[in-house]
Amino acid sequence: MTRVAAAFDRARSEGRAAFVAFLTASYPDDARFLAAARTVLEHADALEVGLPFSDPLGDGPVIQRASEAALAGGAGPVRTLEFVTELRRTTAKPILVMTYYNPVYCFAGGEAGFVHAAKAAGADGLILPDLPPDEGPALIAAARAVDLDTVFLVAPTSTPARLELVTAACRGFVYAVSVTGVTGVREGVPAEVAELVAATKAVTDLPVAVGFGVASAASARQVAAVADGVVVGSALVSALGRGEALGPLAAELAAGCVRT
Repeated sequence: MTRVAAAFDRARSEGRAAFVAFLTASYPDDARFLAAARTVLEHADALEVGLPFSDPLGDGPVIQRASEAALAGGAGPVRTLEFVTELRRTTAKPILVMTYYNPVYCFAGGEAGFVHAAKAAGADGLILPDLPPDEGPALIAAARAVDLDTVFLVAPTSTPARLELVTAACRGFVYAVSVTGVTGVREGVPAEVAELVAATKAVTDLPVAVGFGVASAASARQVAAVADGVVVGSALVSALGRGEALGPLAAELAAGCVRT
């Protein structure tokens, strides 16, 4: 069983949804990113390390600005994977790299080179928001060869056929986006999320984690009631950008994942 699968199993056995946190690598700078990641991992079940990219089409303004700042400071794929290695020294929890396809394609050695480098760094999986799985068979095969999970996204607009295709390409969990749009803090979670999770679970036995818009214990609780995992990014990145300590917010979000 992979670390990702084990984390979701553990959360389920404890009567809660898994808390999956996202932070942008090198934001606001290298030292503060590492400190924030370690703090968040005290409360989260898994960490997504966002690889900064200049054209993050799926991200809202908070993560876009974080990526721009990180890139201006010299961030990139190599440094991001170095952070994974550094974090792996102090945690046994799952670490996934969330990246757009362009940095993977341009990496030394291409897809296979990136996959092997991510595995060697200590990553447990890749989240690929802009790569349709039917266009990524070589990357998926390379990831399978080194036991690296691949996570793809489903959305409220996904047809039943599309849900089957995407979930078949996933390992670890399926990432369900709560809205057709970009990441960002929102007032609440749409009621349609329950329908999307149910439709996804009808075609796969993998855990389903919901992201895009979760920002508080209340919205985490809404998602935890219907999904196996709760993904939070913009709220954490925004708080970090304001110079706030992330421990209290991470603890609040983790508490919201407990089913009552």
